[in-house]
Amino acid sequence: MNTIPESRPPFPPFTRETAMQKVRKAEDAWNTRDPVAVSLAYTPDTTWRNRAEFLSGRADVVAFLTRKWAKELDYRLIKELWAFTENRIAVRFAYEWRDDSGQWYRAYGNENWEFAPNGLMHRRIASINDMPIKTEDRKYFWPQGRRPDDHPGLSDLGL
Repeated sequence: MNTIPESRPPFPPFTRETAMQKVRKAEDAWNTRDPVAVSLAYTPDTTWRNRAEFLSGRADVVAFLTRKWAKELDYRLIKELWAFTENRIAVRFAYEWRDDSGQWYRAYGNENWEFAPNGLMHRRIASINDMPIKTEDRKYFWPQGRRPDDHPGLSDLGL
């Protein structure tokens, strides 16, 4: 049985509502920290620029995310819709993580997404900056996994 999705709703062209759904689904997936599951939201020939790294295809995505989450411990992410068009979505995000020495960071960034007609992401362009933070300055405390619906978003947190 083929477990690779052939499509992933919602599909372009996006409305504000469907763009917001796409953003939340992406946030939820990334908060699982499951590289294979996350990679299935992308076309087999997806292309990424993540900071200064360029990726091509799902295998690159899985390898990248595996490395990322081995380094970025206790990762928690919030994404917010910034803008959208027919098949493109722009998001801003912030995530918190700690390294193996216990130093906490908040990463701030923006992503530009382009989708294929089947709802899979074909292109992802991400710009991200990490900022060391004190433990007492953390804002994300939900249990590992999906952010609860009643947890504040980026704008609510003043981020």
